[in-house]
Amino acid sequence: MAGAQPGTHALKLKPPIVPNTLRNGSRFMKWDDDLSTVTPVTLTVDPHGYFLYWTDQNKVHTHEAKLRELLDVGNLVGRIENRLLTIVTGPDMVNITYLNFMALQEEEEWAEELFSLASNLLSHNMNRETSLEKAYVRLTLQPNSDGRIPVKNIGRMFSADKKRVETALEHCNLPFGRSDSIPIEDFTPEVYRSFLSHLCPRPELNSIFSQQGGKGAYLSVDQMTEFINEKQRDPRLNEILYPPLRPSQTQILMEKYELNHSLLKQGVCSVYGLSRYLVSDENGVIPHEKLDQSEDMTLPLSHYFINSSHNTYLTAGQLAGSSSVEMYRQVLLAGCRCVELDCWKGRTTEEEPVITHGFTMTSEICFKEVIEAIAECAFKTSPFPVILSFENHVDSPKQQAKMAEYCRSIFGDALLIDPLEKYPLESGVPLPSPQELIGKILIKNKKSHKPSSAHCNKRLADQPANQSAAAEQATDEPSSPSNITAGEAICKLYTDCSFFSDVEAEDDDDDDDDDDDDCKKTSDEGTAEEREAIATEEMSTLVNYVQPTKFNSFEASKKANRSYQMSSFVETKALEHLTKSPVEFVEYNKQQLSRIYPKGTRVDSSNYMPQLFWNAGCQLVALNFQTIDLSMQLNLGMYEYNGKSGYRLKPEFMRRPDKHFDPFTESTVDGIVANTVKVKIISGQFLSDKKVGVYVELDMFGLPVDTKRKALKTKTSQSNAINPVWDEEPIIFKKVVLPTLASLRIAAFEEGGKFIGHRIIPVPALRPGYRYIGLRNEKNQSLILPAVFVYIEVKDYVPDTFAGRSLHVRVRLYGHVWLTHWYHMSFTLVRELTALVREHTVLVRELTAQVRELTAQVRDLKAQVRDLTAQVRDLTAQVRDLTAQVRDLTAQVRELTAQVRELTAQVRELTAQVRELTAQVRELTAQVRELTAQVRELTAQVRELTAQVRELTAQVRAMLSQLS
Repeated sequence: MAGAQPGTHALKLKPPIVPNTLRNGSRFMKWDDDLSTVTPVTLTVDPHGYFLYWTDQNKVHTHEAKLRELLDVGNLVGRIENRLLTIVTGPDMVNITYLNFMALQEEEEWAEELFSLASNLLSHNMNRETSLEKAYVRLTLQPNSDGRIPVKNIGRMFSADKKRVETALEHCNLPFGRSDSIPIEDFTPEVYRSFLSHLCPRPELNSIFSQQGGKGAYLSVDQMTEFINEKQRDPRLNEILYPPLRPSQTQILMEKYELNHSLLKQGVCSVYGLSRYLVSDENGVIPHEKLDQSEDMTLPLSHYFINSSHNTYLTAGQLAGSSSVEMYRQVLLAGCRCVELDCWKGRTTEEEPVITHGFTMTSEICFKEVIEAIAECAFKTSPFPVILSFENHVDSPKQQAKMAEYCRSIFGDALLIDPLEKYPLESGVPLPSPQELIGKILIKNKKSHKPSSAHCNKRLADQPANQSAAAEQATDEPSSPSNITAGEAICKLYTDCSFFSDVEAEDDDDDDDDDDDDCKKTSDEGTAEEREAIATEEMSTLVNYVQPTKFNSFEASKKANRSYQMSSFVETKALEHLTKSPVEFVEYNKQQLSRIYPKGTRVDSSNYMPQLFWNAGCQLVALNFQTIDLSMQLNLGMYEYNGKSGYRLKPEFMRRPDKHFDPFTESTVDGIVANTVKVKIISGQFLSDKKVGVYVELDMFGLPVDTKRKALKTKTSQSNAINPVWDEEPIIFKKVVLPTLASLRIAAFEEGGKFIGHRIIPVPALRPGYRYIGLRNEKNQSLILPAVFVYIEVKDYVPDTFAGRSLHVRVRLYGHVWLTHWYHMSFTLVRELTALVREHTVLVRELTAQVRELTAQVRDLKAQVRDLTAQVRDLTAQVRDLTAQVRDLTAQVRELTAQVRELTAQVRELTAQVRELTAQVRELTAQVRELTAQVRELTAQVRELTAQVRELTAQVRAMLSQLS
């Protein structure tokens, strides 16, 4: 089955939902990295989940304050650790910025929901309409102090041609001066769309519309149906399982996207309705089923490509620069499932093991902190197993014991110590599946077996006289001959032939040694001091399904048949094996893991092209994640799919023991239908923020025969990056031999060659038709505005011999070709038809299994319905009892209400009496006041009389004294 698969997979992806807590905002305290400035802010997420933003309250400046003193004030509730919120942003995994917030109380919901919004796969793959809406929301979230949108903000967002911006605003009757501003209520979504249509006219849409509808101004339901079925539908789909659209279904689509109701009543659609249909989710270039975790995860671990990192701790080159614990968080959150830890003995008094690149000037980081970071982020974005690739140079048993103890105590139950009962470490037993190892951490480290001296001598005696000769020998199935040499094929995958430089300078310290470390090493790969230390018992007990062993030969590995043993190959050694024994390398990777890592001369941390080793079925193709070059971009594109789980199921012929595959083949692969891919670059929208010319390039990556670098380069537009239109011939990839491993890259550049953005899409995921392709930056992050409008055709490959014949004639030839002289020419087509039948048979089996599962689920649901029915009956009885009680209570309430009314009447009477008494009291009070005044007057008179009596008495006394 090729292309989209609606109906065969129950989509688990959900669009982002912003909880009310985040919409309404919460109070936080934001501080700078130097802790000198703390700002109380309100942190908010817009209702669409596009942006996290904050509004400042009053700023508080402090100097030289400690974090706890600064933030742990009295009104904060909960422990500091549960209130901290750190948001990490950046253009790549090295140059990151930390935004630090502290909630006033414990806010677990904020951390969980923000992470959910940031990692939502549908948000990372938004349609064109949503991208333009995101730009609109951004403008509305940046008003000035008057709550209006500054025109300069609009000019800054669409800065490629500010004059065109002003003209488009004027057409919409909006202020257009650079110092002007627009009321938000005047800049509605409808006005914004009108502004875009004036800013970025789309004459090519009118051309497409007229081609489909002839000379008419509208498309009828039948014309729209024909357009969707002939142009937009994937011809690789089975018409029985995925029937073409019916007019009744088209009518529903037209009602959804045509806003003119009068046209809908006439059963027609305008060019505006067609335009809205093309930018909608109905027309994403990649079906959501491909983004979802939809691949079978129940097969052995060796049947998957696994996202892998090399020297994960480094942030720059291999010889100098900083090591960082944060890199482990970043790569794990990016979906990486295999990280590397170069462990060395710590020289401090604490004797703590460290991680660094030995014998270089790179800095050291603490081993324990790395283990804590891995435990924190291992399963944040993917539940499937994580492999820790230890390069153990710790020659201290005490420090190795510490390493083992840290792994046990910090990882806890997540660390897989004992093999699963179903998968013992025995010859012939396959590896467990990712599904069976969900939530588990596997350790890759040398495992000490402590062999006797006699055993060592015996093993050396049993080795082939010439191991390299044995490695070159063919297995039971020799490599398939092909017209293309391995060297020529590989040169097509690389931009120069320096890839074939001599290997004497390689850093092969990763190349795994024999199990018996006390046996003398005879290999000249790497120096003696670069060799790993002997594993202690504590570390050895942690190793099970990923046991490193030195590779001897494909024949020896096949004979031993130990799937739990794996080997690491430097890229040049892997290339040597691949060119000499391509089929055998693919066979080896069916049962055992192989890890590929960059050669030692890549001191700048550049990457090799991973596609070459994916073509051989190598699982752990380890890259330098700190370098976002084309190789890393391909890796990010590869693992964007299957739920970004870090695991991709290998093609069936790379898994089945009865199939054999040569990666350098030019002929059609048995059981695989080749594809023909045709791409026409029609136009671009908002490709640059400068007024420059732009152009687009196309590449195809896959098997050497399928790889075409710079297969197409459009002409450079004339100083127009807003809406360039290219009227050029399409590029045709006539025969993509292995579509399941092929990817199309569309990249846009400014006229000087500056990279704008790109998109890497697997050929099986390409949806034919007119599609908008939103561009990504180097780190595969979506760019808001830049997009390329294309027309894509993807169909099953038909040789030129039969290209002009009708389907009936071709089918007749397929059935009777062995009777005619067409035998040799049509053999490939017969095989492709057989593959289609097999593919559909597998699909029918899958559907049958799904029907059985659904039937079982229906039975379970029926039983649940019965139980629920009984529960409903019980609840109904309870409701009746409660209803009776409610009636009794209602009667009592009525009685109480009557009593309350009576009491209210009495209260009213008493209140009236109180009012009368109060009036009387007031009158008496007035009288008392009058009497008091009279008493005061009488008292004054008495005082005067008393004074007079005193005077008279004094006079009398004076007279008596004279008389006497």
